[in-house]
Amino acid sequence: MTFEIIPAIDIRGGRCVRLFQGDYAQETIYGDPIEMARKWEALGAPRLHVVDLDGAKEKRPVNHAVVLAICRAVGIPVEVSGGVRTMETVRMWFDSGAARVQIGSAAIENPALVHEAFAEFSEAIVVSIDCRNGEVMTNGWLEGSGVQVLDLARVMVESGVARIMVTDIGQDGGLLGPNIALYTDLVRELPVPIVASGGVGNYDHLIALASLGCEGVIVGKALYEGAIDLPTALLAVSRKDN
Repeated sequence: MTFEIIPAIDIRGGRCVRLFQGDYAQETIYGDPIEMARKWEALGAPRLHVVDLDGAKEKRPVNHAVVLAICRAVGIPVEVSGGVRTMETVRMWFDSGAARVQIGSAAIENPALVHEAFAEFSEAIVVSIDCRNGEVMTNGWLEGSGVQVLDLARVMVESGVARIMVTDIGQDGGLLGPNIALYTDLVRELPVPIVASGGVGNYDHLIALASLGCEGVIVGKALYEGAIDLPTALLAVSRKDN
């Protein structure tokens, strides 16, 4: 299995931004999302993780035009997340060129949507679980659910979901390292691919996630701030795989 390093493009107000630990008040702006998408593709990204942050907060697509432009601007697969609450939205993103669509908050609030989406689109549907201190958070990381991340993940796997992405909000944007204990448990307990997100700040963090068996990792701030060079990172994990 080739470990994927997937650049994140988070969109708010039509711009590429990064939030610190999901805090909308702690935003860093990095410019034009379409230019960023082209940049990461040119540097070797295997796919892009595109998040409609406004959509996650508003519970509906907000930055559709920008995401559509990204899908048309690059030749690599694009995964879309944020504000996916209906089958109409799921179909719209696939019609717009998305290779994968993530369902997040609706996995708790409307599990029937996950079943319906997976029945129609199979492995192109990814369940995204965001957590803080082990608790699943919803609605743009703003609301607690009272559900533990591993419990929800098990339910999703039992319902047929084929891939799960888990973000540790407490680590996100800090560059201090991913929650290795959390991802170790997920990989050990679940029979589906796990994609990690949150906290990566150096090459050792990437190699650690690859070594424990994650399928890939979403990387944001470390790439945008230059803590990690994407071609170097891709080479480092490819050597580990070999």
